[in-house]
Amino acid sequence: METITYLGETLRKWTIGPSTFLAWPEKGARLMNWNLAFADGSVRDVIYWPESDSLADFATIRGGNPILFPFCGRTYAEGDRHQWMAPDGTRRPMPQHGFARQGAFELLSTNEHGFAARLLPDAEAREAYPFEYEFCVLYRFEATVLYVELRLKNLDRVPIPWSAGHHFYFTLPWSEEKTRGDYVARIPAREACRHLRDGSLSPLPPPPRETPFDSPELVDRIHTHLRKNKITVEEAGTGNSLVLRLDGNERPPDPDTAVVTWTYADDSPFYCVEPWMGPPNSPDHNRGLHWVEPGKTSSFLVEVAVKAARP
Repeated sequence: METITYLGETLRKWTIGPSTFLAWPEKGARLMNWNLAFADGSVRDVIYWPESDSLADFATIRGGNPILFPFCGRTYAEGDRHQWMAPDGTRRPMPQHGFARQGAFELLSTNEHGFAARLLPDAEAREAYPFEYEFCVLYRFEATVLYVELRLKNLDRVPIPWSAGHHFYFTLPWSEEKTRGDYVARIPAREACRHLRDGSLSPLPPPPRETPFDSPELVDRIHTHLRKNKITVEEAGTGNSLVLRLDGNERPPDPDTAVVTWTYADDSPFYCVEPWMGPPNSPDHNRGLHWVEPGKTSSFLVEVAVKAARP
């Protein structure tokens, strides 16, 4: 691991085998970029980071892996957006995707294979989420794999709700001669839905086992009731793929675990495949809402692996 200066900020870089990982642990615990170098001198970006001349609006930059905590997406209280009803019946503000992605973190540890960072809640976070807790993000890097764990420890006297997740910006397409239509998503979901502007979840027809990334139906689709914990993104004709695994085992995840697929525009150089603990607005409809009892710790683990990675 080494430290580098980028746009006036100190970042950390890990080079492990062909992979280079770039992160800013103290700002959103954000992994910014992951790329692979090949013997012919070419480089492939796995996790996208855009060219930028400033990090002033870091939380809004479309790239890396923003951490979504304590809730994913938009929350509503009695139809009012960016609000949620706390367990004691108090209506509280809640930014979209929570407050961790724009939050300050304390670097707890770092070594040659990753880091651990702890959220430092500010006044906005304490108003939105009035509990005593410790929220940590832990990354472990390997030659063609990363592991990221979200860990919530309850230091309070009451149960704490959460439904966190990831917002991976994966580079797509990977190869210059390819288009989005040359890539497919394999998400073994039995059910799907969309999040409407009133906060409700609108059911969709059961998703196909395979969807090309140029399909309009894939944008903003929430996949649930996964048959397996394995999600694959595959490039046609090459065998190159990305494989995401949830919770570090082979068992199907909790039925309300969600995988959200989203991109900004037809020509965006990225496509997001986002593992969430539950659908958006979980405090309102309770799907995917998890509770941590006093003194206990809960976690959400995701593995991302590059398979047959060749230029």
